[in-house]
Amino acid sequence: MITIIDYGMGNLRSVQKGFEKVGFAAEVTDDPRVVERADRLVLPGVGAFKDCMDNLRQGNFIDAIHSHIASERPFLGICLGLQLLFSESEEFGCHQGLGIIPGKVRRFADDLQWEGEPLKVPHMGWNQVAIERPSPLMRGIDEGSAVYFVHSYYVDPVDDSVVATTTDYGQPFCSSIWRDNVMATQFHPEKSQQVGLHILKNFGEL
Repeated sequence: MITIIDYGMGNLRSVQKGFEKVGFAAEVTDDPRVVERADRLVLPGVGAFKDCMDNLRQGNFIDAIHSHIASERPFLGICLGLQLLFSESEEFGCHQGLGIIPGKVRRFADDLQWEGEPLKVPHMGWNQVAIERPSPLMRGIDEGSAVYFVHSYYVDPVDDSVVATTTDYGQPFCSSIWRDNVMATQFHPEKSQQVGLHILKNFGEL
């Protein structure tokens, strides 16, 4: 069973349907006791960093998430679920994250360009991934595969060894991470068609 945390922010049903499409049972829960017992845990998220952290605290999920990761069971963060793993975010001030991965969440600069043309923030739509390390999540995913993004902020890890893929949007940025049992993507696998479904299948098979 794959457990998806419902803390009031995230594309929960689309993530659940993605796992079901590749043959895995997935449950959505707002019960931290269920989260603590999860075989595989997924933290999705959309919205503002501080609001998400507040909701995780109010739902008593923070200790359950730390306990799950410490037990070495598979964990997947998606979009804001990646950013929440980091030490802090500069979104609307400075706010503390879960502190699982040292580093900071930073905003894209307003003057990003590609071949002399300005780029819009948020970064929205399809873009390619470059494989930096062959993580279990990206097994069978070709270099340069296109995935779907919607974000204005990106993660900046202290330790580059956690970076699994990068993507270029006027600058290279970390688009997924891998450290032991912790995997997370800035892009949305559940919106990334066959490539994304393959990524969800990889996680389900861990």
